[in-house]
Amino acid sequence: MPVTPTWDPAQYLRHAGPRTRPFTDLLARIPDPPARSPRIADLGCGAGNVTALLAERWPTARITGFDNSPAMLDKAHVDHAGPTAGGGYLDFAHADVRTWTPEEPYDLIVSNATLQWIPGHAERFPDWIAGLTPGGTFAFQVPGNFDAPSHTLMRDLAHRHGLHDTLRHTDAVHTPQDYLARLTGLGCTADVWEATYIHLLQGEDPVLDWVKGTGLRPVLTALADDPAARDAFLEEYRAALREAYPAGPHGTAFPFRRVFAVAHKPAEHAEDAEDAENSEHTT
Repeated sequence: MPVTPTWDPAQYLRHAGPRTRPFTDLLARIPDPPARSPRIADLGCGAGNVTALLAERWPTARITGFDNSPAMLDKAHVDHAGPTAGGGYLDFAHADVRTWTPEEPYDLIVSNATLQWIPGHAERFPDWIAGLTPGGTFAFQVPGNFDAPSHTLMRDLAHRHGLHDTLRHTDAVHTPQDYLARLTGLGCTADVWEATYIHLLQGEDPVLDWVKGTGLRPVLTALADDPAARDAFLEEYRAALREAYPAGPHGTAFPFRRVFAVAHKPAEHAEDAEDAENSEHTT
């Protein structure tokens, strides 16, 4: 089965700028929560750098970022935890997104580039939608590039190095159509779309440097106790990436597809509205 990766906040944040852009695009499509001081959950908050953007957008909100990486949570606490400018509060807590269920109503549940790590994540949607307040929103973005050279080469090499089933496959995320069907089937109005970003990366072997912070983490974790095998893997992978993503005069172009969804829970369920109307007719 896929290896649970250990995380390196410093490596992850080396490409914080382009990594953050999809979240800001998602954030722009999220409607304001119904409450004046909304309760917000960020599932898979990582180092907290995008969780902090939620506090900038809604400075009165009480926001909790959830993650299962102690290293990421430590970084998030140090850099971002505490009162916010508008009287809200930002904190972080350990949780496993695979089993996390809201223990209180949330006005917004958001997840940025996390659900692809959760097998069967779409099966959790009913619990998360149920945990929203009426009029609340569930929003997420996931990478949709598992058939790109960066990932197919990684999987082929892992197989040749005996790291069978270490990595996720193309079924790690669903199609936009499937996400739309699942979310509307739960009674939400949903906005689902995809976009491909062409990141112009700088430096030597920048695609390798990028995936060292994310997709390659299971391989690096599996080979952590065998430096020679790790270095051999990296050298082969480095050569393959240089061929797949050749450097140009202004940097290395790295296409990256993302899938986005914003699901809005009705402010009043249809059955509640019908009951209210019947009550008015009988009084």
